[in-house]
Amino acid sequence: MKRVSKKRKEILAKFDLSKAYTLTEACDLVKGISTTKFDASVDICVRLGVDPRKANQMVRGTVALPHGTGKDVKVLVLCTPDKEAEAVEAGADFVGLDDYIAKIKAGWTSVDVIITMPSVMGKVGALGRILGPRGLMPNPKTGTVTMDIGKAVQEVKAGKIDFKVDKYGIIHSSIGKTSFEGEKIRENAHELIQTLIKLKPSAAKGTYIKSVYLSATMSPGIQIDAKSVNA
Repeated sequence: MKRVSKKRKEILAKFDLSKAYTLTEACDLVKGISTTKFDASVDICVRLGVDPRKANQMVRGTVALPHGTGKDVKVLVLCTPDKEAEAVEAGADFVGLDDYIAKIKAGWTSVDVIITMPSVMGKVGALGRILGPRGLMPNPKTGTVTMDIGKAVQEVKAGKIDFKVDKYGIIHSSIGKTSFEGEKIRENAHELIQTLIKLKPSAAKGTYIKSVYLSATMSPGIQIDAKSVNA
């Protein structure tokens, strides 16, 4: 029989694993069940009633979280020289083109988001095998392939995130830190959930949002009443 550690017993004593909480209750609870010595991330998992194997039921998009993720997002901009100053002024961490393409081909991927221009996608497209599996490939649908480089960088730095349903029909996303006030976590979660509801595919039948869980890094998940967020 697996032994339950003292720390986990203390965590489990703070909430009921079998109970579905309101979003507000869960956002307050998640702050108290993190035992890491660092500022843990707060993550949300939303299981949708879709079949992602079918193109007409794919759910993918972006959302600007009102309070950001609390993470220092490293942004690489792959652009032509005439756009470099705009990217730097907007706050991009790395700016260039051919030199960074060579670095990526050599295995460097120490960034969180890559933004580029339509005119250089021919070069960037060759990096698909490296960037694709890491979720770093720029895409017009997520606003990371654009001529408005400065605006794209500012939005990402301010808390804009992209999401995509996985093969099991689940959306995974980080929506803040445990150092956030409970209300800020709730507002971020609410914004993401409302965006998902707006993106509901017309081909999806039955219950759309099947389950929602909130957790902190290395903590158990807190179940949220799906009926309350479907309303």
